[in-house]
Amino acid sequence: MDKNLIDKIKSLREETGAPIGLIKEALELNQNDSEKAKLFLIKKGSEFLSKKSETTATKSLIEGYIHFNGKVGALVELGAETDFVTRNDDFKKLAHEIAVQVATMNPAYLNRDQIPTDLLEKEKENFKEEIKNKPKDVAEKINAGKLEKFFENVCLIDQPYFKDEKLKIKDLVSQAANKFKEKIEIKKFSRLSST
Repeated sequence: MDKNLIDKIKSLREETGAPIGLIKEALELNQNDSEKAKLFLIKKGSEFLSKKSETTATKSLIEGYIHFNGKVGALVELGAETDFVTRNDDFKKLAHEIAVQVATMNPAYLNRDQIPTDLLEKEKENFKEEIKNKPKDVAEKINAGKLEKFFENVCLIDQPYFKDEKLKIKDLVSQAANKFKEKIEIKKFSRLSST
């Protein structure tokens, strides 16, 4: 195996935590393109989470973050299926990263299901007003894009990860599920600010 391929495998292993065999498969299927392989691994993690949707993440870890100025802080409850995973340093690191995300990006909701219907309808109406003079097919695309941007602003799992905007928080959770072979879920979060 050439050094370049070994370096790609090592890098993807560090980034995603995926098993080496799966990383090799991802690279082979994507002509050794690391970015495409990473997306493949994220997709595999999402598929794994879908299969685990009936499983409950009954064990949890609560992790906190307080910004250096002491004026903003966040708590996150991150769940897994076993205590073995919740005690893992990588799991704790993920919980910490999510707490930093909450403190930094100030999401209002965990996911789209938590957005009140009246608020969502109001946003949709605002978008319709902005695009009322556009052709229908263009208006639909603009509306879908604006709605997606709204979700990115208010839903934690849809937000771009503050360290790598190509990843969303749900991608980080998928990567962790792929790594630990367990259902991983953000159960709840809270943000405090004195400003």
